[in-house]
Amino acid sequence: MASPMPIARAEAGLASAHLALRWLIGGEWRAHPWRFLATALAIAVGVALGFAVHLVNGSALASFDGAVRGVNGQADRAVRAASALGLDEALYPRVVAAPGVADASPVVSLDARAGTARFTLLGLDVIRAAAVSPSLVGIRPNGPDAGSDDIFAADALFLSRSALQASGAAIGDTLDVAANNRTVRLRIAGTLPGVPDGQMLGTLDIAAAQWRFDRLGRLDRIDLKLADAAAADAALKDLLPADANLGSAETESAQNGALSRAYRVNLDMLALVALLTGGFLVFSAQSLSVARRLRAFALVRTLGLPRGGVVAAVAAEGLLIGIGGALGGLLAGYGLAVLAVRFFGGDLGAGYFEGSHVSIVFQPLAAAAFFALGLAAAVLGSVLPARAASRAAPAAALKNSGDLLDPRTPVPWKPALVLLAAGALLSLAPPIGGLPILGFAAMALLLAGGVAGVPWLARFLLGLFGRRRRRGAVPAELALRHLGGAPGEAATALCGIVASTALMIAMATMVTSFRGAVDEWLEQVLSSDLYLRAEGGASFDPAAQARLKAVPGVGSLAFSRQIALGLSPERPPLTLIARPLDGGPSDSLLAMIEATPERPLGTVPVFVSEPASRLYGWKLGQTIELPIGKGERFAVAGIWRDYARQFGAVVIQSADYERLTGDATRDEAAATLAPGVDADAVGRALEDAVPEALRGQVSLARPQTLRAYALDLFDHSFAVTYVLEAVAILVGLAGVAATVSAQTVARAREFGMLRHLGLQKRQIVLMLGAEGALLGLVGGVAGVALGGVLAQVLIHVINPQSFNFTMATRVPFGTILGVIAALVAAAALTAMLAGRRATARDAVLAVREDW
Repeated sequence: MASPMPIARAEAGLASAHLALRWLIGGEWRAHPWRFLATALAIAVGVALGFAVHLVNGSALASFDGAVRGVNGQADRAVRAASALGLDEALYPRVVAAPGVADASPVVSLDARAGTARFTLLGLDVIRAAAVSPSLVGIRPNGPDAGSDDIFAADALFLSRSALQASGAAIGDTLDVAANNRTVRLRIAGTLPGVPDGQMLGTLDIAAAQWRFDRLGRLDRIDLKLADAAAADAALKDLLPADANLGSAETESAQNGALSRAYRVNLDMLALVALLTGGFLVFSAQSLSVARRLRAFALVRTLGLPRGGVVAAVAAEGLLIGIGGALGGLLAGYGLAVLAVRFFGGDLGAGYFEGSHVSIVFQPLAAAAFFALGLAAAVLGSVLPARAASRAAPAAALKNSGDLLDPRTPVPWKPALVLLAAGALLSLAPPIGGLPILGFAAMALLLAGGVAGVPWLARFLLGLFGRRRRRGAVPAELALRHLGGAPGEAATALCGIVASTALMIAMATMVTSFRGAVDEWLEQVLSSDLYLRAEGGASFDPAAQARLKAVPGVGSLAFSRQIALGLSPERPPLTLIARPLDGGPSDSLLAMIEATPERPLGTVPVFVSEPASRLYGWKLGQTIELPIGKGERFAVAGIWRDYARQFGAVVIQSADYERLTGDATRDEAAATLAPGVDADAVGRALEDAVPEALRGQVSLARPQTLRAYALDLFDHSFAVTYVLEAVAILVGLAGVAATVSAQTVARAREFGMLRHLGLQKRQIVLMLGAEGALLGLVGGVAGVALGGVLAQVLIHVINPQSFNFTMATRVPFGTILGVIAALVAAAALTAMLAGRRATARDAVLAVREDW
């Protein structure tokens, strides 16, 4: 039987160890609160960015989905025209009679304008709409039972609350409504109480809409109420012509989500990468903290604390950091989401949800998920260095100077190589569901592999510096010797620097490459002198085209037509462009990637954009089907570069388009001026030649203006990416400052010894400045190299899989040099400032042992 005395002594020692550990942890927090605040801030930034982007995306989708449902009413299904050319109204009785269809409501949809107010004008059969989509039926001020036939009057316009407010008119007033090249005076007869706030919508009797806005014989959609959904779907699938699509509320939501899905996922992933970078900064800071307290941990272990106790204590530190950072990040993220919607809109500047009203709605599940991610990043960043420290033998650790890595011990490099190789292989994987999920996973692996290789890199580079024989200034020599002799300390400092630098360089390179490609493309396609555009559904009829061509000073005027073409109800529509192609496949305005003059007999040549080719799998020479004409076949005669239409475009010769559709109207014109004429004078003459019905609906611009506008739109679309890039830079610099400062303050005893050996305070401060500058330089160069690799994944994998654009890499040399200079300066200045504080103590006190 064991004696109670040794057991009692062991228990007392263990209690003393726990007490000493609590004092040690508490003392660290009291002595260096700024370090824990800095690491919590890194977590908070990552959580805030991710949560804000997620909140905005979710709220915008919900708002846009509500807007679409408001326009569609409560219909079970809708037969939609595949293009703006509409459907033959002869289809309507066949649809009504289809099995499973209980009722059907024909609809004409027009883009309308009344003064400065723009809204969607729907022509409805009120009787049918009341049964199929009652929320679209207008109500008079005195209520639906006012005993008047106003609702059927040819001039009775009913507006949603938002449209009525935007028009500046009141019920009973008249408005001049312009749509489809017609301007009609209508009377506001009532409102649409069933349409949600924020939706710009108006309704009119369908017969009046067809007659007065030149849409006789055409419908844009047929809303359906079903008795048997399965029977109706099967019957309509066989019944509908090629220029009609059958959709539902679910397919409409899927299409709306697809509009911005890639953009939203990319922002979410970039925000999560920022959180991952925050985790690396926590790892760096905690590694330094553990290294500084290595001897203290060894002491409490000799008092009886088990190895797991040290890990648990540091993990508890990480838990507190994570809780504080994640909570702060959630609060900041909600505030950022509100500000982002206010300044950038619900699509964060990308232009997907223009005109929609977005209100931020708190999402508890998303908040819990981002809180957990922030917590996990902080705890993992703390546990890893704690485990490394706990493996050290207490007796050896009591004599350790603080560097966890012995310069004589080989550094493992295989894990880094495995991670890098896995990332490279994963970057070759195809998209999942049209999204570059594996591409982002490849980025995470490459980032982790690059950071895992930092200890080897630090040993190699700093070892070279440490072995140099040429003698120089004492501060510089001491700096080189110290870094070469303490590679673990240097590697710890470099981890956060490399991670944050790599992220910022990757994003900067991607944005620079994308913007440069767009700018180069704009220079090629904007080769005319003046451009005219009819907006809001207006167009130039043949008479207007002839008037504009006759304007003196105009050498040539090329008209074109753009209409949306829906190939699938689940996918956003592509754009059909009808324009003259005098140059054939070699037409320079198309920025052709590849072309062929050969095509199958009996086919119409078309030229598809690169995004269309990638989305639909169209190859050069392939025969494809488009919902125009009757049974016509089309052949891909060329593939051209296009950065304006993410969901694809198809160019067709104007003559072929007019022959197949009978549509002779055009909505754009590119003017080449005669030599020596005044462009401003010709521009004014063109504006004067615009028909009266189109006044106020036609814009005139020079190519320089369009180019500047397009680049400004690009910058606005990437505003959030710029913010992420700026945050990465700030977090990186803050991490550098915190890391270098913590290292410097921890070396007070070393500085005291150097002063006993005869060094002056000024020389020690200069030595620290040299160390910081060297760390910043090595970390900056390594981060730039890793960022260059990550940028290739962004440019050649993630961008093509997300947006279907390809581009060449353009290196932002100015940004790279600026980032490296900022890192060097931040590290050097922080080390020197911290060194002044560390050398302020008396040299004797600095080297005295407390235990």
